[in-house]
Amino acid sequence: MSEKEARFTVRNLIATAIGTAIATVVVLEVSGRIDHSNNKDNVPVGEFQAIHVTPGDEFRMSPKSSELHAVCEQGYLAIAADVDPDFRGIVVDYKNRGVRCKRAPTQEPSEDTAGNE
Repeated sequence: MSEKEARFTVRNLIATAIGTAIATVVVLEVSGRIDHSNNKDNVPVGEFQAIHVTPGDEFRMSPKSSELHAVCEQGYLAIAADVDPDFRGIVVDYKNRGVRCKRAPTQEPSEDTAGNE
């Protein structure tokens, strides 16, 4: 091979591959070929694990908050995002069965504390 031949370096090939991937995504986005669904139905909110906790045993978890919170929705445990509380998902097990929850019973004022003296 002569020295006059142009050679491509590995760095040039990697840069070309990355540039091609970015250009492809941009062209597909601009042409409307990538579909961004606004429908939030049947979209998984997240993937969760249960940690078995026994009294006296310690377990490790991240000190950072998950930016999600749990609510009781029609008797089932639901997870909602802190940034969008309307984005909720019911927690289900591996067979797609809902996880039940109980709301704290509301205490109705008794006749003694209702102000009927």
